[in-house]
Amino acid sequence: MPVITLPDGSKREFANPVTVFDVAADIGAGLAKAALAGKVNGTLVDTTYTIAEDSNLSLITPRDEEGLEVIRHSCAHLMAMAVQELFPGAQVTIGPVIEDGFYYDFAYERAFTPEDLEKIEKKMAELAKQNLPVSRSIMSRDEATKMFDEMGEKYKVELLQAVPEGQDLSFYSQGDFIDLCRGPHVPSTGHIKAFKLMKVAGAYWRGDSNNEMLQRIYGTAWGDKKELKAYLHRLEEAEKRDHRKLGKQLNLFHLQEEAPGMVFWHPNGWTLYQNIESYMREKLRRHGYQEIRTPQVVERTLWEKSGHWDKFSEEMFTTHSESRDFAIKPMNCPGHVQVFNQGLRSYRDLPLRLAEFGCCHRNEPSGALHGIMRVRGFVQDDAHIFCAENDIQKEVASFIDFLHEVYADFGFNEVIYKLSTRPEQRVGSDEIWDKAEKALADALDNANLDWDKLPGEGAFYGPKVEFSLKDCLGRVWQCGTIQVDFSMPGRLGAQFVNESGERETPVMLHRAILGSFERFIGILIENYAGALPTWLSPVQAVVMNITDKQAEYSEKVVKILDNSGFRAISDLRNEKIGFKIRERTLQKVPFLLVVGDKEVENGCVAVRTRTGEDLGTMTIEAFTDFLRKDVEQKSRTE
Repeated sequence: MPVITLPDGSKREFANPVTVFDVAADIGAGLAKAALAGKVNGTLVDTTYTIAEDSNLSLITPRDEEGLEVIRHSCAHLMAMAVQELFPGAQVTIGPVIEDGFYYDFAYERAFTPEDLEKIEKKMAELAKQNLPVSRSIMSRDEATKMFDEMGEKYKVELLQAVPEGQDLSFYSQGDFIDLCRGPHVPSTGHIKAFKLMKVAGAYWRGDSNNEMLQRIYGTAWGDKKELKAYLHRLEEAEKRDHRKLGKQLNLFHLQEEAPGMVFWHPNGWTLYQNIESYMREKLRRHGYQEIRTPQVVERTLWEKSGHWDKFSEEMFTTHSESRDFAIKPMNCPGHVQVFNQGLRSYRDLPLRLAEFGCCHRNEPSGALHGIMRVRGFVQDDAHIFCAENDIQKEVASFIDFLHEVYADFGFNEVIYKLSTRPEQRVGSDEIWDKAEKALADALDNANLDWDKLPGEGAFYGPKVEFSLKDCLGRVWQCGTIQVDFSMPGRLGAQFVNESGERETPVMLHRAILGSFERFIGILIENYAGALPTWLSPVQAVVMNITDKQAEYSEKVVKILDNSGFRAISDLRNEKIGFKIRERTLQKVPFLLVVGDKEVENGCVAVRTRTGEDLGTMTIEAFTDFLRKDVEQKSRTE
């Protein structure tokens, strides 16, 4: 006689064991029709799962995140079924769920074409419409091996060889298709309503380049067609906003094979970079940080003492000189401890906030590089706060306020907060971890922030808070972080004299707001589709003459704007004014100033925006005041 407790706290009692579907049907026919799976005592299961004892149950529908995962997993099987019906002899390998979709790897005698993808998608729609029941079964490894061997599925046989002998495995089937899978899956194919195949790519079997090349078909699946349409629209927008294309179009930067993962900044891009750096430098000064500079190349022994050599040596660029091993720094923290260690510190010196725009290098795999979002050479807006244990919460709270100021200025007002707590392998006592985790949690709570906990995801030396931004397309970018470190200061001999006159090891708070300048600039470019707010734009205004007669006056306007601290240029080319306007609009210049005889005579400029809005005629002084206010507003008016 199981008693089922639902998420709202209500209970339902049954005389006999019941399936997840039975409970849904008992609540209502609509819910029974929508239910894709259930979560029994925290474990995701099929709707056919039988509950025989008192349990907590959540019913999973397409509106739930877990529901989307079930749909996508099931859609992968639907795709594999369609492929094998259309292309007899195609072998299936693995087909996991990935972010926003799924893929399946196939072995086939020829490459799949875009036309093949259309046929596969059409066949999937037919199979979904048939509403084929999806059933789960259990087999032993030996039974499964025999079955797949008879089917000619050599890749499945190879996968099963890694399974311990005697272990039972779960399988899902629909029609004549069956595959190894942990599940759960939708009750029937009719629940798969909105999907699209995206592309086909090569993939080595088991990710090993020594193995044969397979074909990987990617797809996406959603709860309904409206969600699918919205996702495809986001992809289309993301394609338009690709920072690599815009970087070239706006003449900001380029990358090339001779320096993989390293950025060549062009004048426009470097202007943007320096503008952000100057802004951050002033913010740091106002928030009590002192800027320092530490060496790029440091001997191996320091990296061994800090603990980085054991964990990051494969990602370091190394060199050898005069019988000594050196590494180009992949991070700044050990160098900052060396600055702290110069002279004995007092508790009166704390908290000591040391900041550095430190240039770091990491030997990222070539396949992971992505424009300026993932590079090998980058600059962090890095800082480390040395403080006593009882100052952790105060410093974290102050940092959160600082971070919010910066994000608001760049136009990001939606921030996601996650607290990562102690991992199994860690240093420091439970008492210290309790104190550090509580300090971070209290700082978030006192700021009235909603946050999620990530159990066990902290670094080995301390817990951390991650700050992620949501851009205009709803994409999430993890940028800021603050980490509590009880390990490195002690490993590197950092001490201060406390109020009792005794030597004590400080706590070290690692913190960043932007993350890396390169990645953050890439995020900005994509968020604003290249149309950066005026305060960030490499060129804030362009003055364009209609005929040569206004050339001298145009240059005068540029000089006035330049002397007022603005970034202005002239366009005196012998081209029609319409051509100039179109070209400068494509270059995303915020303000286009047109000068003709009338403007020269009246000491004015005709002002247009890059969006095509006509702001009318203004005196040079009036436009200068207008531009100054726009810049001072940062991103808040965009």
